[in-house]
Amino acid sequence: MVLQKSVVVVGAGVGGLVAARELARAGFAVTVLDAAEHAGGCVATHVVAGIRLDSGAESFATRGGTVAAFLTELGLGESLVSPNSRGAWLQLQNKAAPLPKNTLLGIPGVPLATDVRAILGLAGALRAQLDRVLPFVRVRKETDLGDLVRRRMGSKVLDRLVAPVVSGVHSAHPDLVDVHAVAPGLTTAMTNQGSLSGAVMSLIARRGGASTPAAGGGRPDIAGDPAGESPANAGLSARSQASSAAASSDISGIARSAAATPADARPVDATPVGAAAVGRARPVGLAPGAAVGGIDGGMYRLVEALLADCERLGVDVQLGVGVRSIRRVPSASDGAAEWMTVLDDETVLGSHGVVVAAGFRAALDLLRGAADAGPKPSVEAKLSGEAPLESDLTRLTTATGWPGSSVVTLATLVLDAPELDAAPRGTGVLVAEDVTTVGAKALTHATAKWPWLARDAGPGRHMVRLSYGRGGQQLRDARMAFAPDTTTADAAAPASRTAPAVTREQALADASTLLGVELRQGQVRGFALTEWRDSLAFATVGHRARVDELVEAVHGHPGLEVVGAWISGTGLAYVIDGARVKARDLAQRLASA
Repeated sequence: MVLQKSVVVVGAGVGGLVAARELARAGFAVTVLDAAEHAGGCVATHVVAGIRLDSGAESFATRGGTVAAFLTELGLGESLVSPNSRGAWLQLQNKAAPLPKNTLLGIPGVPLATDVRAILGLAGALRAQLDRVLPFVRVRKETDLGDLVRRRMGSKVLDRLVAPVVSGVHSAHPDLVDVHAVAPGLTTAMTNQGSLSGAVMSLIARRGGASTPAAGGGRPDIAGDPAGESPANAGLSARSQASSAAASSDISGIARSAAATPADARPVDATPVGAAAVGRARPVGLAPGAAVGGIDGGMYRLVEALLADCERLGVDVQLGVGVRSIRRVPSASDGAAEWMTVLDDETVLGSHGVVVAAGFRAALDLLRGAADAGPKPSVEAKLSGEAPLESDLTRLTTATGWPGSSVVTLATLVLDAPELDAAPRGTGVLVAEDVTTVGAKALTHATAKWPWLARDAGPGRHMVRLSYGRGGQQLRDARMAFAPDTTTADAAAPASRTAPAVTREQALADASTLLGVELRQGQVRGFALTEWRDSLAFATVGHRARVDELVEAVHGHPGLEVVGAWISGTGLAYVIDGARVKARDLAQRLASA
C-alpha cells in the first residue's frame, strides 16, 4: 500500500489557496489553516448599504495574461471585465489636474507635454527635459526610485508626479522603494535609451501603448500590507496581510500612454455612470491594451472559485484556526511525517511538507521557529568550522532590515449623488503629500471605474473609496478617531495606535474636496472602514535580495516552502505564478524523497 503524502499550508490567502490547489492536483493530501474566519487575504469583500463590494484588491494587472488565464481555468472567463477608460487625476496643493499621458509610475516620457507642464509648470518641465541631455551613468545594482527621479528630472517631478502615484500604489515614498521591484526593466531601458524619459517611452511602446501599472498589478489604492503581528494569533492569518496583490490598480492609469485613452474611444461615456441604461449587459471581457482587469461581481469571486475547486480536489480548508509553530522531526523509514504543525490549541498535525503562506511578519516568525527547532550541529562541528554558529534561516529571520510597519485604512462611502454621474475626476484621484486640505492619499470612484458596479448600484448611487496612511505614519490630524457607529471589516487586523483613524465626516469632506463636488451627510447611505497592515513589503529597497537569500535558506530544509506577495512580488500575477511554481517544485521534491 502506497502512503499518500500530505502537506499543510499555513495561510488561506490567494497564494496559499493556489499552492494548495496545485499540490492537491499533484496527488497530495492538503490541509489549509488560517486564523481568519474568511479566506482570501487581501482579496476581501464586505457588504455596505446592501451592496457587496471589494474591501481589498479590486483589480489585477493584465500583463502576461497570467491572471486572466487562471480565472478562465477556474470558470470565470466569461466574467472578466475592463475598467472604464477615463484616466485618474492628481490633487496638488492648489489645483487638480488629469494624470498626464505617457507616464510610468508618474515619470513623464514627454516632459514638455502640455499635460505635464500643467502640473510641473514651465520651469519644472524644463528641468525634467534636462534628463534628455544629462550624461548617463549606469544605475547601481540596488537603487531607490526617488533618488533616480530626483537626479534625472528634479524634485518637482518627484514630489508632484511620482510620489503621489508611488504612495497610492505602494504606500511608501519613492525614496523607500526599489526601482527594480516597482518598475522592472526601467534601468535596463535607461541603459539602452540614455535617459529616464526615453526609457519610459520605450517601455510604453514595448507594451503596445497600453496603460500599464508598472510592476504593481493587482493592488488598488489600498497600497499597504501588514504591520506588527503576533505569530500566535491573528498574525498567522493570511487575511491580516494586505498582500501586494491588493494594491496598485485602484487608480486607473498608473502608467498611461496617449494611445491608451483617446477622447473619442470612450463608448461608456455616452451613458451617465449611474444610469439605468447600463442594464444587465453581457460581460464585455478584457479590452485590448487594458492595463488592468476585474471580475463582474467583484474580485472575491476569485476566492470563492478557488475554494470551490479546492473542495472538489479534497483540500481540507480550516478557517479560524491559528498556528503557533512548525518544526521538522527526524525522518522515518516507513514514510512517517517529517513536519509537525502546532496549532494555538496545542493540537499537532503531522505532514510530509509545509507551505508557509502567511503575511511576511508571521511567516518570518514561523520560519524562525522552524529553524530553531531543526537538527542542531554538534559543538565540535561549530568549533571546527565545519558548521555555522547559526543556520542561514535563523540568521535571516532574525536579521534587521526587514520593512517596518505600514498600516493603511480604507474608508468606503456609498452615496446617493447623481451629481457624480459625470465622473468629475475620472476613475479616481491621487494626492500629493504636501496637500493640507485633505487627509486621504488616494480616492477611487468605483462606480465610475467599473460599469458592472454602476449597473448593480442603480441610478444616481455611487461608491467611493478613500485610502489613508503613507508608509505606516499617522495622519497629521491627530484629532481624528474611529467613529463609534462604524465597524472594521473582519478582513482587517485589529486597530492600533499607528492606524490612520478616519471618521465618516472626514471621509465625506475629503471626498467632496477631491471630487470637486459638495457632498452632504444626508447623501451617505453606507460607510465602512477596513484596516490593512504591513503594506507591500516587496517594494522596499533591498527586500528582493533578502528574500532571494531567505528562499535559498528555506530550501535547505526538506519539505519546506514559502509563498506570498512578499516573496513573489506585488500583484496577483506574481502571487499566482509564484505560488504555482513553488508548489510544483515542492511536489517534485516530496515525490522524489
